[in-house]
Amino acid sequence: QVQFVESGGGLVQPGGSLRLPCVAAGLDWRAHAIGWFRQAPGKEREGVACISNSVENTEYLDYVKGRFNITRDNAKNSVTLQMNGPKPEDTAVYFCAADLVHRRCTEINGPTYRKDNYYYWGQGTQVTVSS
Repeated sequence: QVQFVESGGGLVQPGGSLRLPCVAAGLDWRAHAIGWFRQAPGKEREGVACISNSVENTEYLDYVKGRFNITRDNAKNSVTLQMNGPKPEDTAVYFCAADLVHRRCTEINGPTYRKDNYYYWGQGTQVTVSS
């Protein structure tokens, strides 16, 4: 059974930085785009960032562009979300998952973007941005 394991969450001050690693065993890692998502209390889960199977393309939620950076290491079956300059509005539980339909990323919230394409959700890691 494939399952992602997210870590690295915690309390961070606005303007600080946080690094969220995500790993998964049992997945054909090089065959899938990998996405980071988040869910705040009372809100729907939303896509935050995506990286293609061979790293050549990435997509970001408009609100985090220029602040967050997604990378992956296929040799280690890992994807990392680097959060720079987080804001209180970034407070949420963060999850990663694999896109079983696409190898490349589609524009987050664009016309072909589908959260339903993502599988193997982990338990998530809580990120709280507060002073």
